[in-house]
Amino acid sequence: MHLVSLSEMTLYMVRGQKYEVAVLPVGSCEQHGFHLPYGTDSFEAELIAKRVCERAVELGAKVILLPTIPYGVNSNMLSFPMTIHIQPSTLNAMISDIIRSLEKHGIRKIVLFNGHGGNEFKPLLRELYGHTGAFVCIVEWWKVASDIYPQLFKETGEHSGAVETSVSLALFPHLVHMEWAAEGKVRKSRFEAIENGWVDIVRPWERLTFTGGQGNPAEASAEKGEKVISAVVERIAKFLAELSESKIDELFPYM
Repeated sequence: MHLVSLSEMTLYMVRGQKYEVAVLPVGSCEQHGFHLPYGTDSFEAELIAKRVCERAVELGAKVILLPTIPYGVNSNMLSFPMTIHIQPSTLNAMISDIIRSLEKHGIRKIVLFNGHGGNEFKPLLRELYGHTGAFVCIVEWWKVASDIYPQLFKETGEHSGAVETSVSLALFPHLVHMEWAAEGKVRKSRFEAIENGWVDIVRPWERLTFTGGQGNPAEASAEKGEKVISAVVERIAKFLAELSESKIDELFPYM
């Protein structure tokens, strides 16, 4: 495999290289029910992004994988012990500083590889637009292969359900405790507008869930997880290769 992780490289390896694309994984530190570790979002983002970058290099991309940011926005889970919450403004400021550093080193194509649903980076992109010479985009890995979920799962689950548990079993099975897995049942809102998505709220997770999870991990397997990961890797690696080769001009990213 190609060495793609900046954390694993030395100055000798990096000096003189010309990278076109930088990938920044962002996770969180939060509970994932009884059976998945607190670092699930960060582990998944980092390990999947590494596979993506390795495959992208095989396709000709000049890409480098940055160290993962292991904290995210978790204000609605602070009632669970040892949840670590970073304010959106703090996280955005940190990412903005990283982008400025990358620009200093001549990298103008940056991919935020998000592993946590509570991290919403679109407002940051709007804030950066016009104030940076870099092209910054977002990948939320769990959305990339959602079209194949119905082929693999009866119910996907949103948090530590079948999809996330399957991916975890494929990536770090030694940290998964299926003997403690429980169905993540949730309470319904008393308001139809909230249930139907017409009204959006910050969901107090301890009131919404019974076990901290949302979804049933019972049908999860490492084999299903590998199928999800493989689809994500191929699709995003192709994008990175195309992004690496594309020139930033006055019409970018359009033709």
